[in-house]
Amino acid sequence: MSDGGNTMKGIVNVRVSNARISFELRLERNITILSGDSATGKTTLVGMIRDEEDGRSSGVTVQSSKPCRVLTNADWQYRLASITDSIVFLDEGNSFVKSEAFARTIQGSSNYYVIITRESLYQLPYSVLLF
Repeated sequence: MSDGGNTMKGIVNVRVSNARISFELRLERNITILSGDSATGKTTLVGMIRDEEDGRSSGVTVQSSKPCRVLTNADWQYRLASITDSIVFLDEGNSFVKSEAFARTIQGSSNYYVIITRESLYQLPYSVLLF
């Protein structure tokens, strides 16, 4: 795992499960990139968290010492300003992730960030988890 100079915030374990599947993540840095081959469950993980966050009766259970949130393109700056001391998940396709505005906004934040992308985010220091 590469830390890219990122500071340690403390280890946070996250378990997301339903009747069919279970994911376990160990976050050691405040910015983590989830990387891996297609069809390994990265987008499924984010979808399960979104379902649980929205209160859908999907049978999803999220176990974590911090609230888990999903951030999308829609009003990302406004939404992110109201999220503190949480784990923020971002799926592929969020174009703002590559922006300098996003990098400035999340550095020094009280949140952890889990970003699913296949692109390098040169403006951010991060750890990488292979999925």
